[in-house]
Amino acid sequence: MKKSKVINSDISRVIAQMGHFDQLSIGDAGMPVPMTTEKIDLAVDNGIPSFMDVLNNVLEELEVQRIYLAEEIKTENPEMLQKIQARLPETPVTFIPHSEMKAALHDSKAFIRTGEMTPYANILLESGVVF
Repeated sequence: MKKSKVINSDISRVIAQMGHFDQLSIGDAGMPVPMTTEKIDLAVDNGIPSFMDVLNNVLEELEVQRIYLAEEIKTENPEMLQKIQARLPETPVTFIPHSEMKAALHDSKAFIRTGEMTPYANILLESGVVF
């Protein structure tokens, strides 16, 4: 049995297959996911699992060099923005319009759907290298 923190087989597989500059997305229950993007659906109930629980889990294994957030999170969900920035204080952040974030999902290796029910709780994680 796998000992590391990410025990979901689909998430673990996607992380293991990622290369430098590849992107993995995590988001709220309402984010529309393109049919061409793999969706790993973890949502089981309102708020379960939370966006931050899933982000914290993924960050146990994925080396992240940059994150992308919706510009709208600044005004529509500042509490979530604060949590993300506290968790990734040294990671550069690029803010993009939510419409661009939705379009960027076409290039994401996968989208992990959480049970999060707060607005704009979505992130694109850009993979870094460990050497």
